Amino acid sequence: MTADRPPRILVTNDDGVHAPGIRALARAAYERGMDVVVAAPEAEASGMSAALSAVTEDGRLVFRGTELDGLPGVPAYAVAASPAYIAILAGLGVFGPVPDLLLSGINRGANAGHAVLHSGTVGAALTAGNNGIRALAVSLDVLTPAQASVGSGGAAIAVLDSVDDESRHWSTAAELAGTLLPWLAGADPGTVLNLNVPNLPADQVAGLRQATLAPFGQVQVSVAERGEGFVRTAVEENAVRAVPGTDIAWLADGYAAVTAVRALGHLPEVELPVDG
Repeated sequence: MTADRPPRILVTNDDGVHAPGIRALARAAYERGMDVVVAAPEAEASGMSAALSAVTEDGRLVFRGTELDGLPGVPAYAVAASPAYIAILAGLGVFGPVPDLLLSGINRGANAGHAVLHSGTVGAALTAGNNGIRALAVSLDVLTPAQASVGSGGAAIAVLDSVDDESRHWSTAAELAGTLLPWLAGADPGTVLNLNVPNLPADQVAGLRQATLAPFGQVQVSVAERGEGFVRTAVEENAVRAVPGTDIAWLADGYAAVTAVRALGHLPEVELPVDG
């Protein structure tokens, strides 16, 4: 980034390029004068973590230009690839100049605790950070864990509440994300933040708190039925008490929570039984 140009922002998600959350997030960056481009999966890609998967035709990864409602000045691409793969493509300049920042979200449902390992939203941000791009993953806490089920692909998916998707408080999460952008733009290359926001009007959010990752997620997988050669799983609310100071605890108290996270790395303090 230089003083003579605005930051270049790549916005992606795992809910699909036409999900309402990505429009709100792109608008927040665009209205702050940033150079915004959107590149996101053409269809739902939740639970992908940092998977590098794509659909190819004759060896070519396919993407097409599209338009986002209410954002005619923002170039957008529907990409037949996972969010993390899109983050890598952005770093290679596929969607224009390499971005200074990558924004991922706004996800439909919180990504909190150590369960962020499985999140496509967070996976895209961590992949960008692993390649030196500052990144922010943003999620709106809209899920109803007690009604969770398992999707056709076998991944654990919590069921949404009955509220119309377009009427959720995306703007609350987008506004909070926008307030973090100046700090993130000046942070060290590769810095990654994970922001979770209650699904509330902005004036009803208790505040923004720095949090640690809870040692568990909002939901957990359990075995609902097993038999010869098969098992059926279910997802249920995690009954473990929230640990004070963690992202899940702050959400439960009506606060938005932001956590600095990093991709997996080695543990230098662990000594293993090897030669030499």
